[in-house]
Amino acid sequence: MDRFEAMSIVLAVAEAGSLSAAARRQKTPLATVSRKVSELEAHLETKLFNRSSRALVPTDAGRSYIAAAKRILADIAEAERAASGEYSTPRGDLIISAPVALGRFYLQPVLTEFLAAFPEVDVQLNLQDRTVNLLEEHVDVGLRLGTLADSSLIAVRIGETVRVVCASPAYLRSRGTPGSPDDLTAHDLISYPPLQSPTLWRFKRGQSDYAVPVRSRLVVSSIESACDAARAGIGITEAFSYHVAEPIKSGELTPLLQDFQPPPLPVSFVYSPNRFLPAKLRAFLDFMMPRLRARLMP
Repeated sequence: MDRFEAMSIVLAVAEAGSLSAAARRQKTPLATVSRKVSELEAHLETKLFNRSSRALVPTDAGRSYIAAAKRILADIAEAERAASGEYSTPRGDLIISAPVALGRFYLQPVLTEFLAAFPEVDVQLNLQDRTVNLLEEHVDVGLRLGTLADSSLIAVRIGETVRVVCASPAYLRSRGTPGSPDDLTAHDLISYPPLQSPTLWRFKRGQSDYAVPVRSRLVVSSIESACDAARAGIGITEAFSYHVAEPIKSGELTPLLQDFQPPPLPVSFVYSPNRFLPAKLRAFLDFMMPRLRARLMP
């Protein structure tokens, strides 16, 4: 039995959730996939999957084996890349994830310079406002906002951002300027639920916490829409500083309640710890970190 081939097939089955899906992914006959899994289970003298009519679910022993096999195959792949020179010369595909606006406003402009400096590196930039699992989604490096929850990753802080409550000058002229969070009860708000509840906004000043019942005249699914609506004079909104830096600078928006905002959130690059760090990733980090720090650090 080819142990490494069996590991690859078991990983494909675990990721695909069925033998047939794994066979398609591996471009291997279904009978071969089924036989390889059975042979490996016989060799290990344990069951790796619980089989049902709809899917295969790893057993406890299967989950442990799959995690170990993933590490082993990753080490083999890294050793092969090292031997081929990928770890000495920046080349190959680099997959990056970042929040939409942070990636557009800060990362992408500098990425243009990086691509010009390293012509043998090709980049796939995934912009999405969710936390990406680097290992499961095969991402080399992520740009993250906030405190790192997964301690298994390496995080390199490159800056920080704050939350900003703001409104257009026209709205404030017609409705007045709130001086404290409690004043928001008399105003029209524009809420983006991942930041603030449409019915209750929270603030902090020193050791004091404020929870203010509010009326959201508009609830949106993106911060960009909230900022557009605020510029149009619909009401007061909250966004991260990098969303509203230009509108505030141009006078389209006015910052409010600055003494009642929580501490700044870190902005970091995160990547998986590996004994071999590919030259393409090291080149990216060395190139991007000082340039983004110059833009993000106060």
